[in-house]
Amino acid sequence: MISTLGTTGPLVIRTALPSEAAAITELHLRARSTYYPDGLPFGDVDWVAAWRGSIERPEAHVLCAVRDGHLVGIASFRTADDAPADTVKLFQFHVDPDSWRQGIGRALHSACLEQWRADGKHTATLDVHVDNARAQAFYARQGWVPDPENPPAEGDHHLFLRYAVTGE
Repeated sequence: MISTLGTTGPLVIRTALPSEAAAITELHLRARSTYYPDGLPFGDVDWVAAWRGSIERPEAHVLCAVRDGHLVGIASFRTADDAPADTVKLFQFHVDPDSWRQGIGRALHSACLEQWRADGKHTATLDVHVDNARAQAFYARQGWVPDPENPPAEGDHHLFLRYAVTGE
């Protein structure tokens, strides 16, 4: 658990609880709606069940950032099924749009790094929507670079990024 002082109170980053799946889904959908110009895809997905499944998955991690009793950020990661054991994929990373520019993303990213190092991961990967310039800039500031092993295909709506967890 990480705790830092923020603009209104301490920010606590901890493991998410299954009972928080609905609140996590609400934050997830609010954040994603900021960069999908034509509406959110996968409208038929039961996101509450999906988040609960991620939280309960033994080999996965879902971290949440909480300030003053309110969920303000989430991160979900695990080793993808087809990836080397020392690689982790950041599947979801969102900060509530009402809480942008308060250091929450930086703190949440640091908590992810701490867990990845504790888990012995050397490389992290993620994909980011091409229309999400804000996230792309955030990831670049944290040290993420385009993944040379996974260039985007023509017509793909995502960019693939890589991070050297151990600083290699």
